[in-house]
Amino acid sequence: MLIAQRLPISNPPISNFLVLEILYEDEQLIAINKPSGLLVHRTSIAAEETIFALQMLRDQIGQHVYPVHRLDRPTSGVLLFSKQEDVLPMLKEQFADRSVKKTYLAIVRGIPEVKSAMIDHPLKSERSGRIQESQTYYQVLAEAEIPFDTTGRYPTSRYSLLELKPETGRTHQIRRHLAHLRHYILGDKKHGDNKQNQFFEKQFGLENLLLHARKLEFTHPVSSESISVLAELPPHFQKTFRDLGWAAIHLAD
Repeated sequence: MLIAQRLPISNPPISNFLVLEILYEDEQLIAINKPSGLLVHRTSIAAEETIFALQMLRDQIGQHVYPVHRLDRPTSGVLLFSKQEDVLPMLKEQFADRSVKKTYLAIVRGIPEVKSAMIDHPLKSERSGRIQESQTYYQVLAEAEIPFDTTGRYPTSRYSLLELKPETGRTHQIRRHLAHLRHYILGDKKHGDNKQNQFFEKQFGLENLLLHARKLEFTHPVSSESISVLAELPPHFQKTFRDLGWAAIHLAD
């Protein structure tokens, strides 16, 4: 894997966000560690917003970039852009034919009885209403139990760290699949558990979704080299690790 070099900043950071962390860069591609809460590009759903990863990265490196895929606004992690419009179709084709490998981390309510399995649960398209096949593989990496009653039924509450590998790319797929299992992602205000969200916000100050795009693996569209891009956990994720007693956990690359 090639290691990206930082380029000089052509403009100061926009708004309150730090300069975007560049994870990988060459003549054709650039990947960043997208902060939670940042939109990838302009959208009619959030028409009032003026700050986007696309705009920030363009201004930071001083050239146009083209998003290859997207991450939900509250999701952090690896986000890939093309610097050249002509290689964009080749990259998008890899996502379409499912040859790109995506690895996510999530912290969820409860502990799955089955420690690793495929969630094979069709999802209705939020745009067309069509039912679409959807598969997500998960594996439990860590478990925690804390001495707080968050439900009004038990003296303690249990949580899990999951590694997730979506086989398909449906809208909010991981969030909806885990909601289907009732292992809601902490901080998920749309598909999550409001009681858990309110508890973690009040007790630990959590305001972000605990879903992180940890790794992206694909074939370089020009060199045919196998590329693996890794994004370290953001501060809110690291703090939750400490809050749940997982500070000593080592995550594999």
